[in-house]
Amino acid sequence: MKRVLLATAMAAMTVLSPVAAFADSSQHLVDSATLSLEDMMGGTEGTQAQDFLRKARAVVVCPNVFRAGFIIGGEGGGCVMLARDASGGWSDPAFYNMGSGSFGFQAGVQSAEVMMIIMTQGGLNALLNSQFKFGADAGLTVATLGAGVNGSMSTALNADIISFSKSEGLYGGVSLQGSVFSSDTGADANYYGTAYDARQIVVDMQGANPGASPLRETLTRFGA
Repeated sequence: MKRVLLATAMAAMTVLSPVAAFADSSQHLVDSATLSLEDMMGGTEGTQAQDFLRKARAVVVCPNVFRAGFIIGGEGGGCVMLARDASGGWSDPAFYNMGSGSFGFQAGVQSAEVMMIIMTQGGLNALLNSQFKFGADAGLTVATLGAGVNGSMSTALNADIISFSKSEGLYGGVSLQGSVFSSDTGADANYYGTAYDARQIVVDMQGANPGASPLRETLTRFGA
């Protein structure tokens, strides 16, 4: 019921504008990220994630990372990043894309919700680059939370980034290894009406769009 009410509230806040498709698709991604956050914070793994979120420097939510393959496979989806200021408040979102490619004997389709909890300034700085490849930076530690996947609570305690996913489909899990995380400057510009870069939005907190209020409020509720 709570999720239905949240979806209704977000729909009511969406303002139609002449900047049609791009702005609407960006708002849809923000709304989807809010619903994914609600969904992923339930259950045992969600409780663990909340513990880390309370200490997080920033967070990335990818509400629909889609992976499909038959001999040749691919993975990708849109993401939003928000960072926390000194008083504990959350920034408005910066937009990113995450994608990878793979070869092998694969057959299946999977859609996953992925959240990355960024625990250190080094982890945030790495993801703020215009393009970052997971596994290429030997000095960065990425741990995974969740039953049946790599990583553990003890490993996550010292990680720069903690990955947490909820998925359905024929693949066994979502691995960030080899994935490329790249800034979507076009989506940023359309959502805010100004050509801000990701650092200006999430660190300097220059971007503001009332459509992101439900997402920021949900993060405050789970990560207070």
